[in-house]
Amino acid sequence: MLYLDASSIVRLYVNDPGWERVKALAETDSVACSVHGQAETVAAFHRKFREGIFSTKDFASALGQFREDCRYGAYEWLPVSLDVAARISAVYETLPASIALRASDAVHLSAAAENGFKQIYSNDVRLIGASSAFGLKGLNVISA
Repeated sequence: MLYLDASSIVRLYVNDPGWERVKALAETDSVACSVHGQAETVAAFHRKFREGIFSTKDFASALGQFREDCRYGAYEWLPVSLDVAARISAVYETLPASIALRASDAVHLSAAAENGFKQIYSNDVRLIGASSAFGLKGLNVISA
């Protein structure tokens, strides 16, 4: 099973740079993500709509396909549990000041670590840069 963050899941629906590599990777195994990634994916679709990249029809199509895929089990949505939150707190306590880590990225990293993943796929350089603090290997499939 692969852990893809929301930036990667969006590329399964949108032809953003690197989408071909993300789709090829996702075809190799099942995909997991923190349940928070659901909201991030929908928010990314809406951002494209708000910025005029998506028409009303494009937005509805991407959202509809994503909902259908979720309904039919295309993703394993991992919970944001108290253990995930505790790990986030523990990592921030010892995280060097030189590492910029957003809370939403910490949710992905912690959810992946708490669920036994050894690596996480993203194109977010900050998430990848902080992955080792969670005992993970961050991999950028887009620039690989």
